[in-house]
Amino acid sequence: MGEDIKINRGLKGIYFERSAISDIDGTAGKLSYRGYSIHDLATQATFEEVAHLIMLGELPDADQLTAFKAQLAAARVLPTAIYEIIGQIKDGHPMDVLRTCVSALAALEPASQDASDAGFLDNGLRLTAQVPMIVAAHHAIRNGRAPVAPDPGLGHAANWLRMLKGENPSEDAARLADVDMILHAEHGSNASSFAARVTVGTEANLHGAIVTALSTLAGPAHGGAAEDVMKMVQEIGTPERAADYVRAKRAAKEAVAGFGHRG
Repeated sequence: MGEDIKINRGLKGIYFERSAISDIDGTAGKLSYRGYSIHDLATQATFEEVAHLIMLGELPDADQLTAFKAQLAAARVLPTAIYEIIGQIKDGHPMDVLRTCVSALAALEPASQDASDAGFLDNGLRLTAQVPMIVAAHHAIRNGRAPVAPDPGLGHAANWLRMLKGENPSEDAARLADVDMILHAEHGSNASSFAARVTVGTEANLHGAIVTALSTLAGPAHGGAAEDVMKMVQEIGTPERAADYVRAKRAAKEAVAGFGHRG
């Protein structure tokens, strides 16, 4: 009992696996995907190009991009049972609804059980197309509207906004969503990625790993922190109140949402 045990909380200082996908230098404020600076990708690439880079290891040429976009568009299909499930749990938290639907897809789609390398890629591509559909469908159903059908002629981000809002987005809105998806596409060994890799390490299928990741992401010390930021913005109300709000929080030794959580 006298053994000196060091506890590394939140995976701080822990290296559990190598990754060729992303590299993060928090001190220097640098993030790269497969050697490409996030600044270059965010300003010069689309989400589809970045998804191809992450999944297949290289930026696509014109023909590869066309084929990849067509695959994503063709995968924008959800079983009828998913819409029924959303209707039954529409009042739940969006993260709970998303997690439940991904879990249900594992039972509804036989291909989800393929845990081979090729199966992981196919399921990853399909889930990339389906997750935005689930989010948009839940938003519509909980607000008493019918889900909007996907438009195969739109890019990934633009189509998501169309399903979410019910109308085609402006070019600026579509590009903003596209860049946001690029920036959030890969962040190395954060808590949800770590949890997903633990699940995959048991030779479970990808859907099981994503359910694990979503459960972890929902926590207020990880992805759920973004929800606290939204609540904080609503509390502040107007930009001119921001400085006084932060000063008051600091004076009361209270946390300011969005700073300091270890994701």
